[in-house]
Amino acid sequence: MLRETLAAQQDTGVGVFDLEIIRIGPDFDPHTWDALYDAGAALGAKAILVAGDDPNVDRLSAHYAQLCEVMLPYGMSADLEFMPWTAVPHARAARHVIEQAGCPKNAGVLIDALHVGRSDTTMDDLRALCNAHPEWLHYAQWCDATAGTHFSTEAMIHTARCERLLPGEGTIGLHDLAAVLPVGLPISVEVVNFAQEAQYPPDAWASRCLAATRPYFASRTE
Repeated sequence: MLRETLAAQQDTGVGVFDLEIIRIGPDFDPHTWDALYDAGAALGAKAILVAGDDPNVDRLSAHYAQLCEVMLPYGMSADLEFMPWTAVPHARAARHVIEQAGCPKNAGVLIDALHVGRSDTTMDDLRALCNAHPEWLHYAQWCDATAGTHFSTEAMIHTARCERLLPGEGTIGLHDLAAVLPVGLPISVEVVNFAQEAQYPPDAWASRCLAATRPYFASRTE
């Protein structure tokens, strides 16, 4: 399968940017994921998405530092995504974990518009993060939804995995978020919506997602 994928990459010019997902729990062992690192390096991936699932922040930070150390020779960053239902619920928590881990060379924070809109992360939090540690920003994920911090965990997970909205269809402050992000930051258009996707061929759905995203970055280098 890896050989076939590499051949397809060569034929089409379509690459692999990021891989998902490594979850750091209480009994985390970074070598559990050695096969993922090998595949990612072979495919030319640049980042692996990481979730923090350990409420013990000291232990979580220590394990994150170990993960970064193990991943470093593979040339990929370990991008910690804050999600409001995890042990890293907002941007401030993600920054704290990485700073406590010693600011590893390949550390990163992944900003997902959905989780900005559904956590108590503020634009000031993100502006401070981008100003203090621009080297931690490798890419951001883009979509829309109804913003707010009143949703249950089940509802938040359902939206994230099944019912994201096209940019402009929800109430997340996407224009404000786009203005905070560094110019030229790669944008991952992540609009998983089973009901809407079923109405279009994959290429047509991808085109709709891209078209809805472009206006937010039209005046910037994409």
